[in-house]
Amino acid sequence: MFNLGWVEGGLIILVAVLVFGSKRLPELGGALGKALRGLKEEVSPEESTQDPPDDLR
Repeated sequence: MFNLGWVEGGLIILVAVLVFGSKRLPELGGALGKALRGLKEEVSPEESTQDPPDDLR
């Protein structure tokens, strides 16, 4: 998608450590993971509550 290599990924991690500090990065990563998980749950349809169409029963 973004076509990033190892060098670019390492540079992004280095900049994040310099900006936020090594103690705060795990907190930020956890918060980002929870936010993405919540977004995914809101966007994806709830399969357990929907009935399948009549031709699939």
